[in-house]
Amino acid sequence: MTVRSRPTSPHLQIYRWTITMAMSIAHRATGIANYVGSALLVLWLAAAAIGPEPLNVVNAIYGSWFGQLVLFAYSWSLFHHMLGGLRHFVWDFIEMMEPGQREAIAWANLVASIALTLLVWTIFVWVR
Repeated sequence: MTVRSRPTSPHLQIYRWTITMAMSIAHRATGIANYVGSALLVLWLAAAAIGPEPLNVVNAIYGSWFGQLVLFAYSWSLFHHMLGGLRHFVWDFIEMMEPGQREAIAWANLVASIALTLLVWTIFVWVR
């Protein structure tokens, strides 16, 4: 039996990265991060339900520099995933599908998620 050389499918390494590719991967990654990060909210609610001592421990962890970093990343993930969902909702109506429009809405998603995260943290965390 002879083996014929068959064409292989292109791999990601041969493609030039675009913002829409990166945002697609980021949307999936933030979905996973939101699933895992929601455990942080459940942990805080459980500690609050148990009593003041566990709540103080959780608040101390969340108030540390590392806890604040994780919560900041989690809040960015929530905004990024939400805006990515809205972007896909717009695409469901066959809108913003031209190459320039797809890139513009992907950049808008990234910029708006960063801006919303900074706005929320500035108002509710950093300025008291």
